[in-house]
Amino acid sequence: MKNLEEEILAVKSLELKAKEIVKGFLIGQHKSPMHGYSVEFAEHKMYNTGESTRHIDWKLFARTEKLYQKKYEEETNLRCQIIIDTSSSMLYPKGAAINKLQFSIYSAAALMQLMLQQRDGVGISLCSDTIEKHLPAKLQHTHIQYIYSILSDLQENSHQQLLKKTNITTALHQLAEIIHQRSLIIIFSDMFEHDSENVFAALQHLRYRKHDVIVFHTLDYTTELNFDFENRPYQFIDMETGEEIKVHSIEYKNEFQKLMQTFLNKLQEKCHQYKIDFVPVDIKNAYYSVLQEYLIKRSKILKK
Repeated sequence: MKNLEEEILAVKSLELKAKEIVKGFLIGQHKSPMHGYSVEFAEHKMYNTGESTRHIDWKLFARTEKLYQKKYEEETNLRCQIIIDTSSSMLYPKGAAINKLQFSIYSAAALMQLMLQQRDGVGISLCSDTIEKHLPAKLQHTHIQYIYSILSDLQENSHQQLLKKTNITTALHQLAEIIHQRSLIIIFSDMFEHDSENVFAALQHLRYRKHDVIVFHTLDYTTELNFDFENRPYQFIDMETGEEIKVHSIEYKNEFQKLMQTFLNKLQEKCHQYKIDFVPVDIKNAYYSVLQEYLIKRSKILKK
């Protein structure tokens, strides 16, 4: 029997991967009916003979002399903006079946599927030392397909991300201003940046702009948190700068663990202070925890 990760990797289409993850997550859960939603204009479609003329766009007909209908969609409950850190450190572990960036891509794709079912608008932002791509939240089929194509390209070309530095601080400050107020912002990042105080200030900026925020702190727990390497010398290479250092793993294990725990404690403390949901994520675990946290968060938001 294949495990979930092996089944997901065997599927080539990112959208199909996402559907498989969500399908597994929803097994045994009850779908609640949608009631009371208003509708908003989404896009045009050609009018076919025999259809109701109720939604024909007569102004467009006057300009084009062609009959088009206004296509409506249910109004979104939430605007959700998914932010993915695409810096080179997210390519760790190099050569593994799943690295931090791939985990984030699969998780984002699965979240999009779940958001569609919940009638939540979704947008995507890709950030390293700059904002590489930003699409604001919408709930339209063509928009969602475009996001899937962006994530698929990112996945296929991730090997070209080497020596790409992190400056998530600047990106978050910029996004805080341009994302529609009162959005749910979901961040996938290892949060590795030299000045952690600047990162905290950027997170605070998001809350100041009335955004609800979930930080999925994405790590490979075996080596990045526990420093669990074989007892022998290693040559470690910084994936963002190319800097190299040779050390014996056992000599630095305790010190590394202490530094990482201090970093995590401070990050959790600040997120709690700013009322940000901080979710530690081990990329070797299932994707279900990511989907569950999203549902818990949206439930709290809609009850406000």
